[in-house]
Parts: sequence; C-alpha cells; structure tokens
Amino acid sequence: PEPDRGPPGEGTGRTCTRLISPASGMLQADHSPLLSGRDFGQPARMASTYERLRADIIGAMKARDQARTTALRTMDAAIQRASMDQNKPIDDGLATATIRKAVKNLTDAKAEFERGGRADLAEANAAEIGILQGYLPKGIEGARLEQLVDETIKSVGATTKKEMGKVMGALKQHPDASLIDFGAASRLIQARLN
Repeated sequence: PEPDRGPPGEGTGRTCTRLISPASGMLQADHSPLLSGRDFGQPARMASTYERLRADIIGAMKARDQARTTALRTMDAAIQRASMDQNKPIDDGLATATIRKAVKNLTDAKAEFERGGRADLAEANAAEIGILQGYLPKGIEGARLEQLVDETIKSVGATTKKEMGKVMGALKQHPDASLIDFGAASRLIQARLN
C-alpha cells in the first residue's frame, strides 16, 4: 500500500497514515508512533522553560501539592497573558522575562509583608519565589557582571552619570540581557561614573 499522510492522531502522540490498499482501493488507517530526533540518531531537543513548567503543573497536581500547583498555574496564565498582550508566540525569552518579572513583584510584596508584620504572607511569597526561581537561568553576577558593565561603559564612551541611560540601553541590547540583574548593573554603573 502507498502511504498518504493524514491528520495527526488527536492527543495520542501518533500519526495517522492512510494506506490505500491496491487490491480493494479502500483506505486503511495505520497509527504508528511519531519519530523523535532520537530515532534518527540526532540528540533529543531540550524542553523549553514553558514546556517544563507545563509538565511540572501536571506533576504537582498528581502529587497533590496545592502550593506548587497554584504557583505554577498562576505563572502559566501570566506567560499566556504576556504572549497575547505582546502578540508574540511563547518562547524561552518571553517565559523567562515573565517569570523574572513575577519573582521581582513577589520579592517586593514579600518585603512589604515583612514591614507590615505579616510573616505568614511573607513566608508564602518566599515559597513561591523559590518555586519560580527554579525556572530561571543562572544570572550574570559578581565579577562577570562587573566585567560586562566595564566593557559596556568603555564601548559607549560614557564618563558621567548623565550618560547612564546610554550604558543601560547598550546593556539591554546585549545577547545575554535576559540574564542580567539590571538593579545590580545600575548600582555598578553609578559607582563607576562621575
């Protein structure tokens, strides 16, 4: 029989191939498993941050971990909302930026709760921050961040604090911008400019 590729099998992880039988001329369905990169001798693709988060939601639900499930579902909704707001597909950059923003907001809220004497809410935020930080790549810090700031100041030619915006703008264009803590970078730039 000659294969005629049909629509993918719904939610089965299989393809539906319609085989045309030469004897009868009738269509027959053949459900065979999808081939991954491994089947062709290629390394398997790493799961994206968003794919990992979605898989972990299911794991947390199965484990009946209510706090983790809620934190991950909230983050999933925030990433989808950011995708719609920006009219962009969900990719690692969007997912990472959205998670980083959520961690920053949770950190700020945690500080407010601590000042207000609400240790219970501060503790809940700290737990959620810990969950979400597991999805963030290790940021550029310490000596590497100092080196990056120095290189950027030199390349822009900035000498005064009035030119700080140029330096920050250049840092935001850096290929590793999503890994930079711009609060720490800002403090370093201020210390280095007159």
